[in-house]
Amino acid sequence: MTRPLITVLGATGFIGSAVLRELAGRDVRIRAVARRPVPVPAGARAEIEVRTADLTRPGETAAALDGADVVLHTVLYSAATSTWRVEEGDTEAERVNVGLVRDIVAALAARAPGGPLPRVVLAGTVGQAGPTGGRILDGTEEDRPHGEYDRQKQAAERTLLAAHERGLLLGTSLRLPTVFGSGPGSTAHDRGVVSAMTRRALAGEPITMWHDGTVRRNLLYVADTARAFADAALDTEPLAGRHWLVGADRAQPLGDVFRTVADLVAERTGKPPVPVVSVEPPAHADPGDFADIEIDASAFRTATGWTARTPLDEALRSTVAHLADERERAAS
Repeated sequence: MTRPLITVLGATGFIGSAVLRELAGRDVRIRAVARRPVPVPAGARAEIEVRTADLTRPGETAAALDGADVVLHTVLYSAATSTWRVEEGDTEAERVNVGLVRDIVAALAARAPGGPLPRVVLAGTVGQAGPTGGRILDGTEEDRPHGEYDRQKQAAERTLLAAHERGLLLGTSLRLPTVFGSGPGSTAHDRGVVSAMTRRALAGEPITMWHDGTVRRNLLYVADTARAFADAALDTEPLAGRHWLVGADRAQPLGDVFRTVADLVAERTGKPPVPVVSVEPPAHADPGDFADIEIDASAFRTATGWTARTPLDEALRSTVAHLADERERAAS
């Protein structure tokens, strides 16, 4: 039986590179697509083809998807501010976050009829549900996305699932919470708040919060995220036609998380823990920055058998060690 060809779009990105490392240990064929050269994981079991492409250029998406059985869309728009936030009316972000999904659908729809339908897994966000009002999200709530990034992700998901309804492909969206972390083999920077505060602590600077620290977040380690995508890639059909929430077992107060980070950094450096302090929020802060985000991912766990295996303390320790090593290498 021919091994499936899995095309990973955004294979040098934070999530995409982790997905590539996870899939490299499985008996599959991989086409790793990114704008810059893709590091091939050492000791890979998979057969890996590297392709450099600018997916915002006409025709390059179709070429990248030629012959693909499965497409994993993990491309993240990289703003000038180096954060995931998107300003209102940012057409460049819309081109990547939404336009690329339209290109994927068009390329796959242009294939000759017959044969198995191609499968597409999209990286979405739990933020598509909008303000939670204290509810625990389980994927059944009505979506009311608030920020521009969440609205663009919603538009992308709707485009994909509409193509599924038309019988053009098998589409699945995995809605992710706050993904964080670095560890062995990491080749891309985590731009999220956990790693940002870890870097501050390693530099001897206070860890800052825009609230009192009781705000809760579902924090998912990047290696567990990668396994979710790999599992979905190899067993997409039962998941097709809808979105799924993926997350850790429970949400954590960010104040507790940051104090753990400060202690782990102190353990690494031999210096006292940096303070964890509340500061005035900046003008660009969003109401969602001050709201708890708790999710129930039991539907995805039941459907796939996947679970978040990495304990939070272990994930934070691995992240601190990786970022400390990175800092030391840069200073030498």
